[in-house]
Amino acid sequence: MSAATPLRVWMEGLSMFSRRLFLASSGAALWVPKLANAQNGKQHFTLGVASGSPRPSSVILWTRLAPNPLQGGGMPSGVAQVRYRVCTDEEMRKTLMDGIATTAEDKAHSVHVRIEGLRPGREYFYQFYYGDEESPVGRTRTSSPDDDSAKIALAYCQHYESGHYAAYRDLAEWVPDCVVHIGDYIYEGGISPLGARMRDVGGGERRLFETVRQHNSDEITTLWDYRNRYALYRSDPHLQAAHAIAPWIVAMDDHEVDNNWASNTPQDPEKQTQLEFQVRKYAAFKAYYEHMPIEEPPTLRDMRPALKVYNKYVFGPAQIHLLDTRQFRSDQPCGDGRKPLCSDATDPARTMLGAEQEAWLSRELKQSSSAFNVIATQTWFTPYRYNAPPDGPVTNLDSWDGYPAARNRLSSVLANDVSNPVFLTGDWHTAMASTLYEKPFDPTSKRIGHELVGGPISSGCPWARDMEVMRSANPHVSHLNGQQRGYLRATFTSDNCHGEFRVVEDAGRANSPVFTDTEIRTKDI
Repeated sequence: MSAATPLRVWMEGLSMFSRRLFLASSGAALWVPKLANAQNGKQHFTLGVASGSPRPSSVILWTRLAPNPLQGGGMPSGVAQVRYRVCTDEEMRKTLMDGIATTAEDKAHSVHVRIEGLRPGREYFYQFYYGDEESPVGRTRTSSPDDDSAKIALAYCQHYESGHYAAYRDLAEWVPDCVVHIGDYIYEGGISPLGARMRDVGGGERRLFETVRQHNSDEITTLWDYRNRYALYRSDPHLQAAHAIAPWIVAMDDHEVDNNWASNTPQDPEKQTQLEFQVRKYAAFKAYYEHMPIEEPPTLRDMRPALKVYNKYVFGPAQIHLLDTRQFRSDQPCGDGRKPLCSDATDPARTMLGAEQEAWLSRELKQSSSAFNVIATQTWFTPYRYNAPPDGPVTNLDSWDGYPAARNRLSSVLANDVSNPVFLTGDWHTAMASTLYEKPFDPTSKRIGHELVGGPISSGCPWARDMEVMRSANPHVSHLNGQQRGYLRATFTSDNCHGEFRVVEDAGRANSPVFTDTEIRTKDI
């Protein structure tokens, strides 16, 4: 298959929906409901298609009916039936299976279909139909532990206002086996004024930041708000192309709910009561599910919302452990921010993952037989100090630096014969590669793995200079770039992880060139 072909098919489908109606499958007639033949001439698949949660024999397919996506979706109340079809060829001629999915307003007319009975390590193509309207064609791929290699794209932090999604256009052209998105898919903030501005970044230096497009409301707090914000982000054609080209594995970070939230604590508890935050969090979780190809919707018990996020996936030589570092963590210590550790931070009872997830991760790592054990976590595991020794390190307390006991427990597991740990991380709007040691800031202690972080898809980094001036105080970091947006291409083989750091020339242009900044092989650092 040519790498550009499915992308071309998808882009053509985005710009002009075909009106062909498939009435037969494998020689057998299939009833297709004509419930609302492109109501009032509006298109319904405005947010594209997606697949996710890839397993050796199954995958989740997603779409949402939204003729008026920025105003709640625009569908009438009641049940809607959507036909889906899975084929083995990109021309959609060789039907493997098809069926009818039912949705309604309580799901924002989103569709989640679990396709089972597939073969491991194979690509499939899919399409949805509503009345006589067709969605774009999507490509998906099942996972397989027997593949010789794995092409994984790492994405995170895609602030809509801060840049266009040229990185996603480039990612789609690469045609990865899977995309791992580790959070900040949307941002909850309000509307910023358009235009470029100089910003003081410290040390008498000013740098340029730009708002290239705008959010669609003030800060979001309700289910209506969150749904409309996801619709805004998912209306971007390059993001839709990236979803259509490969299955995604996804996790939330903070901005899907509220900046730097931790378990049951919001960023500003003085402005939100516990009950108000739980209601807000459930709304955020529900809208997240309605717009993601994930397996299970959120639950609500005793006004405690929960969403299943952490999980394990195996792609050839790489076993991926997707973590959730928001729902179960202790509150950030010492008032959060960048500062030295206080006594609260060193409490051994403090957790980043919660007891259940921590035990699960430890068990999976110890039992893994994969050549590489990938840990996809939202915040940096790598320690990074913002001051020079010999003073005690000033660190970012929202990251693993603010949870030293939890990091020590995981480091001890990794130091005990876990094969080739590689962290794939995001959050901090900075591309980075590092070597990890059992004891933070101590390169004489045992080496336990590596961390690779691509650039953010579009979010800017006002603290890039603070990191640059302290680069020499962090010799375990071999690559650092906080001034350009992009993503990471990670290719795993039996003996190496090859990271290609793709960067966007100009985040203010949707058609910006994207190029390779540097390439790093973990066996070389």
